[in-house]
Amino acid sequence: MSTVIHNAFDAERLERTGIPVELSKRSADVSHNSQLGTATASNTMNQKHTVIIGGGFAGLAAAKRLANQASVRVTLIDRRNHHLFQPLLYQVAMAGLSPAEIAAPIRSILSGARNLNVICSEVKSLDADRGLVVTEDKKLSYDYLLMACGAKHGYFGNEHWEPFAPGLKTIEQATEIRRRVLDSFEIAEATDDPDERKKHLTFVIVGGGPTGVELAGAIGEMSRFTLAKDFRNIDPSAARVILVEAEPRILGMFDESLATKAMRFLEQLGVQIWTSSRVKNIDADGVELADEKIRAGTVLWAAGVKASSLGKRCGFECDRAGRVVVQNDLSVPTHPNVFVAGDQCAFIDPKTGKQLPGQAPVAAQQGRFVADTILNDVAQASRSEFIYVDKGQMATIGRSRAIAEVGKFRFAGFFAWLVWLVVHIFFLTGFRNRFFVVLSWVWSFFTFRRGARLIVSKNWRFYGTPEEKQVDPGQSS
Repeated sequence: MSTVIHNAFDAERLERTGIPVELSKRSADVSHNSQLGTATASNTMNQKHTVIIGGGFAGLAAAKRLANQASVRVTLIDRRNHHLFQPLLYQVAMAGLSPAEIAAPIRSILSGARNLNVICSEVKSLDADRGLVVTEDKKLSYDYLLMACGAKHGYFGNEHWEPFAPGLKTIEQATEIRRRVLDSFEIAEATDDPDERKKHLTFVIVGGGPTGVELAGAIGEMSRFTLAKDFRNIDPSAARVILVEAEPRILGMFDESLATKAMRFLEQLGVQIWTSSRVKNIDADGVELADEKIRAGTVLWAAGVKASSLGKRCGFECDRAGRVVVQNDLSVPTHPNVFVAGDQCAFIDPKTGKQLPGQAPVAAQQGRFVADTILNDVAQASRSEFIYVDKGQMATIGRSRAIAEVGKFRFAGFFAWLVWLVVHIFFLTGFRNRFFVVLSWVWSFFTFRRGARLIVSKNWRFYGTPEEKQVDPGQSS
């Protein structure tokens, strides 16, 4: 029955024919709803499905740009449920901030996007020829794909060093570094052996890039100010902090004058800088260089990165670091509907002839560009070339000093630190995060204290053998 009642005349006519009015109304409602459902399904069928792998700066920027666009539907896949503001991750590692202050749930960030679905899962494989992404739980077909899987720290073929020298890419690694650094002071306080005490009061950071410089400065400041009055048997300010760099100078991506100022700032915090020093081996006892062995209780790795292996596993052309080589529109040469952005992308800037660095501004610009390219494709508009707008670079050294390079302008010291602070607060996700980070920094600035000095063990079980208690339920044994 599909008769629709328009007015009282129709109702009277139906009564004369013996058809109950209420039955006809219900039939009309069913018919109307069916038509709406068909229209909705048709609209969904017409939308191009875009899959984004990775909820970092590139993936999130693309998802935000595609949000509520009628021509596309989006699926964002990430093995973690949160977006991490990595430029401030070192502050978690150095007990300046807690993890929740620099991370936010991806679902919460994108909750207003009606055309977007978030899947918390790991991508197991990708068939670019068939347009298929396989996760732990399901298979997803796509019209467009953005690979923004990021990178991890690399040991140049010496991955067996990782247990002795953790890198800094995730919250888990940051809290592990925090545990090791704080544990070293506790062990030094408890031991009566002067050699062991010296070892555990020695901290080695391998890598003189921005991350290494920030870690070294933070440890130097922590030992000389934050912890200075907290121990009875040791003098934390006597701790050795050594920054090891294989190249002739640190911060090679900055102008030499700024790198020199950064060295001076670090030395004022008691950091020793060893340049032209290549690491031969790292073990439980410390770091071995070409002509010297440094006994150290804590070794941190900030020397290299390695892109996600997904691109190589798909058969795409990759550089030595595993980054996927892309065209000038960030698409894979053999698959124009597959894009790569962020740390996983090997893109040569035509203006400089150099590869763009793995930095948050680069990733965010690339993510937005890919989203715009997809929308243009759907609208049957021509593609354009990606042009990176360089807004400068910064690195912070300790509590109130930084270096900054913006175009031809170079400045350092307290003013550069203020600029660094404002920029990072502006780009931090979420009002609540901004408020608490500012509050933590203000408190730390005036008191020299750090509010997240917690040593948290991964052993959470009360029962079981020591071996069983060490197994993380989220990992295979």
